[in-house]
Amino acid sequence: EVQLVESGGGLVQAGGSLRLSCTTSGFSFDDLGIAWFRQAPGRDREGVSYISKIDGSKYADSVKGRFTTSSDSAKNTVYLLMNNLRPEDTAVYYCAATSIRVGGAYYSPLLRSYEFDYWGQGTQVTVSS
Repeated sequence: EVQLVESGGGLVQAGGSLRLSCTTSGFSFDDLGIAWFRQAPGRDREGVSYISKIDGSKYADSVKGRFTTSSDSAKNTVYLLMNNLRPEDTAVYYCAATSIRVGGAYYSPLLRSYEFDYWGQGTQVTVSS
């Protein structure tokens, strides 16, 4: 079973930066597509970024140019570097994963929560104005 452990959240002033980490275990890292989602109080869970060896990286429009996702297969870890943070980025951030290998083919999931089978516990990011 895939397990995901997030770290790196915290409190930062607007314009600042944070880097989140998501370390995976229990599955071949190269066969996973890994996304970051976030959920603010009273709002739906929102896809932020996605990375896989098939699709590279993708981003929600709200974070393009500010957030960068990357992976280190030697450490089974995906990162989310968040620059120029805004108060509206305040949320609990979740790492999520899904298997992208289906038989001999590879699958490209949408950046929607229902596409992802495995979830981390979440880490709080708070951006003060």
